[in-house]
Amino acid sequence: MITVRNVTLRRGANVVLQDAGFTLNPGEKAGLVGHNGAGKSSLFALLAGRLHADAGDVDLPPRWQIGEVAQQMPETDEPATDFVLQGDLPLVRAQAQLAAAEAADDGHAIAEAHVALDEAGAFDARSRAQALLLGLGFKAAELDAPVASFSGGWRMRLQLARALMCPADLLLLDEPTNHLDLDALVWLESWLQRFAGTLLVISHDREFLDAVTKVTLHVDQGQVTRYAGNYTAFEAMRAERLSQAASAYTRQQERIAHLQRFIDRFKAKATKARQAQSRVKALARMERLAPVLTASDFQFEFREPASLPNPMLVLRDVICGYGDKAVVRGVNRTVLAGQRIGILGANGQGKSTLVKTIARVLPALAGTVTEGKGLAIGYFAQQEMDLLHADDTPLQLMTRMAREAVAAGQAHEDTREQALRNFLGQFRFDGEMVLRPVGTLSGGERARLVLATIVWQRPNLLLLDEPTNHLDLTTREALSIALNEFEGTVLLVSHDRALLREVCDEFWLVTRGGVEPFDGDLDDYQRWLLEVSRATVRGAEAPVRPAAAPAAPEAKKANDKERATAEPKKPAADAAPREDRKAKAQARAKLAESTRPLRIELTQIDKRLEALTAERSSTEAALVEGGLAPADIAEHGRRLNHIAAETAMLEERWLELQEQIEALNK
Repeated sequence: MITVRNVTLRRGANVVLQDAGFTLNPGEKAGLVGHNGAGKSSLFALLAGRLHADAGDVDLPPRWQIGEVAQQMPETDEPATDFVLQGDLPLVRAQAQLAAAEAADDGHAIAEAHVALDEAGAFDARSRAQALLLGLGFKAAELDAPVASFSGGWRMRLQLARALMCPADLLLLDEPTNHLDLDALVWLESWLQRFAGTLLVISHDREFLDAVTKVTLHVDQGQVTRYAGNYTAFEAMRAERLSQAASAYTRQQERIAHLQRFIDRFKAKATKARQAQSRVKALARMERLAPVLTASDFQFEFREPASLPNPMLVLRDVICGYGDKAVVRGVNRTVLAGQRIGILGANGQGKSTLVKTIARVLPALAGTVTEGKGLAIGYFAQQEMDLLHADDTPLQLMTRMAREAVAAGQAHEDTREQALRNFLGQFRFDGEMVLRPVGTLSGGERARLVLATIVWQRPNLLLLDEPTNHLDLTTREALSIALNEFEGTVLLVSHDRALLREVCDEFWLVTRGGVEPFDGDLDDYQRWLLEVSRATVRGAEAPVRPAAAPAAPEAKKANDKERATAEPKKPAADAAPREDRKAKAQARAKLAESTRPLRIELTQIDKRLEALTAERSSTEAALVEGGLAPADIAEHGRRLNHIAAETAMLEERWLELQEQIEALNK
C-alpha cells in the first residue's frame, strides 16, 4: 500500500503540497489530474524518491520495484530491442550475476545465476521486448535499428517500451500518450488494462483515463483528494461536491449576516444585551467555511469567417510527399463548407503529409489542388515550433502578423499594441508573459499561442494536426466547444478520441498509400487496430481495412434473409451514411449562409450601441463639468434624448434578430 500523510513539499519559494495525504492499495490503477503547475510531476518525483518531503511521511513497501519513463532523450547506437531489454531490471541483474560468476569460475554461483535468469523470464525476454515495440508502432525492420537513428518522438516511445518492460510493482506514467498516435494509444490502453501492478498515470486524455483507471487523485491548491471512479465519475462527483460546498457557504453567510444584524440592532439595549452577547459568542465559535474557489475555465471562440467558399477544396489525382518520395497517391476528395472531417490512419501512412500539402507547406508532387475563392487556411502543426520562432515574444509575433495583414490590406482587427495585448490576454498571456521569448514557454503555452494566431487570422478552413498534445483537459474542452461553434470547415488529425467524437461527423482513412472514406465510427476503427496489433504479434496477415460492428443476432438473420432474396446487383448501400454526412455538412453551410446577413446586422448594431454609449458618457460628463452656455446645455439635452431613443430602437431590433437566428437554428 502507498500511504502519503501530511506531506508538505516546496519547490523553491512555491509550496506545491501542503499537509496533503492519500492512500493507494496494491493493484489499483489511478489517474492523477489537476491543472498545469498544480504539482502532479512533483508528486511523481516524490514517490520515485527523486524529491524528499519538507514535512510528513511517504510510505511505500520497501521491496517494491518502481517503473517510470525516463524523460531524457537517449543518445546511443545500441539496437532498439537491446535498449528496451535493459528496462527489465531483474533480468539485467541476473545477467550481471552470471557474468560475474563465470568470470570467477564459480560453478555454484553460475547455477544460482541461471536460476535467477529463469525466474526473470530470460527465455522469452527478447520476444516480449519486440512485442512491446511492435505494439507501440515500430516496424519489424526497425527492431534492431540503432536508437540514435530514430527521431525524438520515436525515442520517447523507446523509453516508454523500456519502462513497460520492467516488471514493476508501481508504474508511474507521466503523459504517456503525448508521442503516440491513435493506433499505439489503443494498444497501450489494452496493455495497461492487463497490467497487474499498481498504476499511477498523468494524462490529459479523457477516454484513456476512463478506460484505464478506477481511482482519480485530484491535485488542487496544495491538496490531493481521492475519488473512487474514472475521470468521468470524478467530474460528476467533484461538481456535486463543489455545488454542496457553495450551498453550505451561502447558507453560512446568510446565518452570519442574520446574527450580525441582531447584534448591531440590539447590543445597546439593556433588555436584549444578554441575547446579543450570546450571538457574539456563537459567531466566534462558528467554524468559517471558505468560499469555493476553482481555477478559471479557459474559453475562446473562432471568429466568423469573412467568406465561406463552397466547395472549399477539390483534390484531383493528388500525390503528396517529400522531394521525389511519394507518400500518399491518387487523392481524389472534395472538401465542402461546414464539413467536420477526422483523418485516421496508422503512424507513417501520411496523415501529416496530406495536411501539409493542403496547408501549402508542401507542394503537391502531382495532380491539382483547386481552392475555393477566398479560401483562408488556419494551420496548427504537430510541432508548434514549426510555426513559431524561439526568439520571438508573443507580442512581437502578433505585431508582425498585424503589420503583414495591414500591408496586404487584410487587417480585420484593431492592430494597436494595447489591442494586441488585450487579444493575447484572452489566451492567458497577461502582463509580462507577452514579453517572454517563445523558446521559454511550456508546450501548453506554445499551443495556446498558435491557437491565438489562428483565431486572429479568421480562417474558414482549419487544418489541425495533433492540436491537443500539450493541452490540459480544460483547454481541450475549450477547443472542442470552439470547433463545434466554428462556422467553417475542419480537418482534424488527433489521437484524442473524445475530441474526434465531439467534433467530427465523417472520417477519411489514410492507408496503403491512399485516402479512402471511412463509414464506420471510432469504435469500429479501434477494433480494427486491435486486430491488426494481434495479427502482427502472431505473425499472421492483418485485416486490410476496418469493418463495422457486427449486427445483433436478430438483425443478422433479417439481413441474411434480405441478401438471399435480393437482386445480385445492388452496389454498396454503405454510400448512404456518407451521403447523410454530406447532406448534414451542406445543411450546416446553408444555415450559416442564411443567418449570415442577420449576424452581420447584429455586429453593426453592437458597434453602433458601443458608439452611442461612449457618446452618452462624454455628453453627460460635459454637462457635469459645467461652464456651458444655455444654448449648448439645451443642445446636449436634446442629444441625450436622441441617444436614448436610438438606443431603445436598436435594442429592440437586436432582440428581433436574435429571435430570428434562434428560430432558424431550431
